[in-house]
Amino acid sequence: MSKTVIIVDDSIYIRSLIKTALEGAGYEIVGEAQNGENAIDMICQLQPDLITLDNILPDMMGFEILKVIKEEKVESKVIMVSAVGQQTVVNKGIALGADEYIVKPFTEENLLKVVEKVMT
Repeated sequence: MSKTVIIVDDSIYIRSLIKTALEGAGYEIVGEAQNGENAIDMICQLQPDLITLDNILPDMMGFEILKVIKEEKVESKVIMVSAVGQQTVVNKGIALGADEYIVKPFTEENLLKVVEKVMT
């Protein structure tokens, strides 16, 4: 059975980049969300194996979604994908429960390496 993924990013370009890379690697994309509210609904309902999570969304921060994931005891692995790469922000994401943090722009190769690391 393939691993399921929800992609959370307000950029359709980034979502399609992640989707193409992960589908090519055999993952099943079960949902895409462009804002936090939709993301939380989808995550709680579908409980995917992996979530790629942008930190800056139109309606909330990815950090807030991380807190909900913890509160709801969702077992998904989370990779933050954000243009903000300051170490303090990265550390906060990890402290709140992200398994890994990728800074945009990223290569497909780098994304897959990080996903593989998190998923094994």
